[in-house]
Amino acid sequence: MHRVPEVIDCWFDSGAMPFAQYHYPFENQELFKAQFPAEFISEAVDQTRGWFYSLLAVSTLVFNQAPYKNVIVLGHVQDENGQKMSKSKGNAVDPFDALKTFGADAIRWYFYINSAPWLPNRFHDKAVVEGQRKFMGTLWNTYAFFVLYANIDNFDPTKYTLEYDKLSVMDKWLLSKMNSMVKAVDDNLANYRIPEAARVLEEFVDDMSNWYVRRCRDRYWAKGMEQDKINAYMTLYTALVTAARAAAPMIPFMAESIYQNLVAGVDPTAPESVHLCDFPAVDETMIDRDLEEKMDEVLKIVVLGRAARNAANVKNRQPVSDLYVVAETELDEFYMDIIKEELNVKNVEFRDSVDEFITYTFKPQLKTVGPKYGKHLNQIREALANVNGQAAMKELNEKGALCFSFNGDDVELTKEDLLIDTGKSDEYVSEGDNKVTVVLNIRLTPELVEEGFVREIISKTQTMRKDAGFEVMDHIKLYCAGNDTLAGIIGKNEDVIKTETLTDEVILGSASGFTKEWNINGEAVTLGVEKKQ
Repeated sequence: MHRVPEVIDCWFDSGAMPFAQYHYPFENQELFKAQFPAEFISEAVDQTRGWFYSLLAVSTLVFNQAPYKNVIVLGHVQDENGQKMSKSKGNAVDPFDALKTFGADAIRWYFYINSAPWLPNRFHDKAVVEGQRKFMGTLWNTYAFFVLYANIDNFDPTKYTLEYDKLSVMDKWLLSKMNSMVKAVDDNLANYRIPEAARVLEEFVDDMSNWYVRRCRDRYWAKGMEQDKINAYMTLYTALVTAARAAAPMIPFMAESIYQNLVAGVDPTAPESVHLCDFPAVDETMIDRDLEEKMDEVLKIVVLGRAARNAANVKNRQPVSDLYVVAETELDEFYMDIIKEELNVKNVEFRDSVDEFITYTFKPQLKTVGPKYGKHLNQIREALANVNGQAAMKELNEKGALCFSFNGDDVELTKEDLLIDTGKSDEYVSEGDNKVTVVLNIRLTPELVEEGFVREIISKTQTMRKDAGFEVMDHIKLYCAGNDTLAGIIGKNEDVIKTETLTDEVILGSASGFTKEWNINGEAVTLGVEKKQ
């Protein structure tokens, strides 16, 4: 055995791969031409001057054209501190251990959502778990919610059709968002925008779970199978199946599990696997941009309203009287009612300005005022301390400056010359961004306080139903002992509490069944729940 002296660089072999694998041009001419150039190639960034270059160089020499249309460069996987993984450093992760711990779908999803493929990825447990919780957990919980109630009602999606004209606004909104999602995911994947595609999916699943299902939960509890309940089932069913099909390339195992139970398990004519289905097609007639934009504004108002509640330390279950909103678009009554329900507020009012609820204080910006009006600095401080904050802010917005005169000298202060603080009163709290501002009236009347107690009692009763292991549709007896104030509130609001908690009988003064001690807004009480036989 001896070495052949005519040895070409080994990278020539890899560069010759597109035609050498088919023994072209000596045979397989048509097969080669059908597959050349490749749609894309993918390797790690260290192949930039290896395979990527050798393929391009050889193909240019032989065919005078590039051998691929797209290159997907993959960044290296690093540890959570951004260091290259190495056995010698002890920071390497065994991929098989990670697969056993988190599952293949969760790890795949982490790499899709975390960053563009060509950037280095810091792999660590917390990041994988977060993606698992935020997207996969939310999708699975929404699917589980549907299955729970569909099984209770023996709902068979093959027996119904989605009748768009009969749908509610919430149904049409979800279907519009679903088709917008499919359109965006398809476009992003076609253009190799992987994290963008994953984020669109994540946002849709979040909207489906935390907005549509939460807003429509009562529709699945309705007795019988009236049209509105059918619409709710069919809308959520369509959204779940479409989401599974769109997400199948990214989370193949979870998507398959959902598809098998929701589709293949009930429809013998359906493809046997989600991976044998076509990618979802967009129905442009279901996309309603105006509806999506209005609901987006509702969501923004609700988020800001919740932030205002948190800032004022007012619980969500405590009703408040008024919410004032400044926004680009004034919403109609349907959307106003959603805001009222979500923020537990009695009245929502759109205004051109909410300045009357906000107090402003002014101080001089020394680095700009000093050089211009140094000799009048103390007078400026005193004048700003005594202005009417709201009137001064109005003048500043309208004229662009606050004007004073000291000893015959004119002083003009623009926003650059001022330090402006926004004050919060004991009665109003505000939150805003660059497009929407909300002001929440947090004055609590005795009637509002009582209603807050009722909502807390309902919440605690529902918690005890769950802790006691009762089924969703079980009727109960409710007991209250040890607090005359709360007993009086329960007695006064018995009908509401009964309706909300499936309670048939309220017994005051004693506690039986599954009992628990609570502190409800400073009032100690013992509540009990007992399943009605």
